[in-house]
Amino acid sequence: MTTHCTTAPSDPRTAEDGQPGSEHRDAFGRNASGPLAGIVVADFSRVLAGPYCTMLLADMGATVIKVEGPSGDETRAWKPPVFDGQSTYYLSINRNKRSIALDFGDPDDLETARGIAESADVVVENFKPGGLDRFGLDYASIAERNPAVVYASITGFGSAGGAALPGYDLLVQAMSGMMSLTGDPDLPAYRSGVAVFDVITGLHAAIGVLSALHERGRSGRGQRIEVNLMSSALSGMVNQTAGFLLSGNVPTRMGNEHPSIYPYEPLPTADGDIVLAIGNDRQFRTLCDVIGAPELATDPRFATPPDRSHNRSALRPILQELLAAKPASEWFDIFTEARLPCAPINDVRGGFEFAERLGLEPVVAVGDGEESLPGVRNPITFSATPASYDLVPPGIDADRGDILEWLHAAASRS
Repeated sequence: MTTHCTTAPSDPRTAEDGQPGSEHRDAFGRNASGPLAGIVVADFSRVLAGPYCTMLLADMGATVIKVEGPSGDETRAWKPPVFDGQSTYYLSINRNKRSIALDFGDPDDLETARGIAESADVVVENFKPGGLDRFGLDYASIAERNPAVVYASITGFGSAGGAALPGYDLLVQAMSGMMSLTGDPDLPAYRSGVAVFDVITGLHAAIGVLSALHERGRSGRGQRIEVNLMSSALSGMVNQTAGFLLSGNVPTRMGNEHPSIYPYEPLPTADGDIVLAIGNDRQFRTLCDVIGAPELATDPRFATPPDRSHNRSALRPILQELLAAKPASEWFDIFTEARLPCAPINDVRGGFEFAERLGLEPVVAVGDGEESLPGVRNPITFSATPASYDLVPPGIDADRGDILEWLHAAASRS
């Protein structure tokens, strides 16, 4: 009987000095200081939602074994852009992992895949519902040998009526209503500039895994987690979906405007746009004072958030005329000093530069030496058990020997 295992004989969260949170070297030689040090994740996912989930877990110290088909994760071929000839899409979500390529049609490879799943603490997969059943890699089969396993399944539309539908973020943005909310009302619907529901679903999967591990720590029981892009989309649209359920109002595209508050959009200045996000009466009074029109704050048309929202067509040209007196950069300094929510509209380069100026240190070095490459910092900061960035995204099947050696050792201990 194989049960969940850690990657070292000692408590994985305690190093040689016996202090919790100290650095721990796992069975593959990685220094893991994060809160998930010692947790082994069998990653049978590909593309975005699953790999994003498992990368976050890996950053936090988990040992992630990326199980790929013989041709590898599809995103390895998603180019451009590239970094040293490699897909930046693939590189963006696969650091801190180890790769083994297995053909489930080959009996030996399939046995290896089962061994990895049966020896892991966590399994993450995003095959179509039922797609792993015939290989004996479904939850029931793995849990029979590894009852403490936390098994996360990611699909596009769940395992019931939508089981056969392909799970692409663009399709979910269309079907969920997201595209109907995105873009100018007089132009065609647009998708978001990033696969937002893949990312949200990956986050939901990570939350589910961590919650199930916590429960396992109390009860010793593993369980299956199911997340899907459609449900994550409906949850992730928060006020828009809740607004429909509670009021019956079907929201529509409003460009950059907000349905409930105003001003909350880009507004033109003497030399470009500046974004204002005025969420309450105090902020609006301050805005009126700063732009030299304090009387607007007491105008009955604009006195409360509902008033301003209802009368935005009257307020907008007044603001535009006043803001035309100065360039965007000058207004930004003035508004920031007055503690008003505002922002320039940056490109991605500008986003990184702004984060750097704030001291957020958004760029980390992944790996060491000549193989090191830049990556985006994990957004979670731990005071005692920090994230780490030891391993560059692996080449396909790059760690077969080490993984098979680990699997042999794990089988010997069971």
